[in-house]
Amino acid sequence: MVNEQKRFALFLATSDSTFVKKTYGGYFNVFVSTFGEDGEQWDLFRVIDGEFPDDKDLDKYDGFVISGSLHDAFGDDDWIVKLCSLCQKLDDMKKKVLGICFGHQILSRIKGGKIGRASIGLDMGLRSITMVKDAVKPGGYFGSQIPKSLAIIKCHQDEVFELPESATLLAYSDKYNVEMCSYGNHFLGIQGHPEYNKEILFEIIDRVVNLKLMEQEFADKAKATMDNAEPDRKQWQTLCKNFLKGRSEQV
Repeated sequence: MVNEQKRFALFLATSDSTFVKKTYGGYFNVFVSTFGEDGEQWDLFRVIDGEFPDDKDLDKYDGFVISGSLHDAFGDDDWIVKLCSLCQKLDDMKKKVLGICFGHQILSRIKGGKIGRASIGLDMGLRSITMVKDAVKPGGYFGSQIPKSLAIIKCHQDEVFELPESATLLAYSDKYNVEMCSYGNHFLGIQGHPEYNKEILFEIIDRVVNLKLMEQEFADKAKATMDNAEPDRKQWQTLCKNFLKGRSEQV
């Protein structure tokens, strides 16, 4: 018997920049090259533009990824409210959902957590986050080797302040209480960007500076975090792929 093709969907909550379009053909390709594998089908829904799957089609998917966004996850734009409603349906269906940055905050919002503007303001650059001892189990999403900490690229101005009781805190940092968390075996939220590389981050920083939304000094400091270091992309890929494909259960 032939295994059925696994099918995933990306809910893209941001617009493609000119740079990302030119270099990668769009953010969709960045996500699929990070989390996808041969033989899978990946579909794109530009939720920021009001593109959503029909409810009747949700069961066809094995998992979903919610991208980052320039918008606030606590906002009440029509598409954000619709995305929240859709995620509640996916929660009821126990579908796998990986929330990244904005997506992580959306999952917390629908589960009853507290989200808002980050108390320390905008954070950009490479950061180290610490795994919660005993929360990340051997044989779970990381496999047999569980790191004490991992480097990840951060790019956000909002945060999850407080998790609901249904959540399990998986990682934190010196700046934020919630860097990664799970809800049961089907929702996983990561505040950082496993899909970003240095090139993508630097282009975003330059764009934000050009828009006069960030001082050059802050931008230089953010870029300097990657002078002699890089994110643990392979380990993040392993974690996210194992979660989405249901290869091992964390809790």
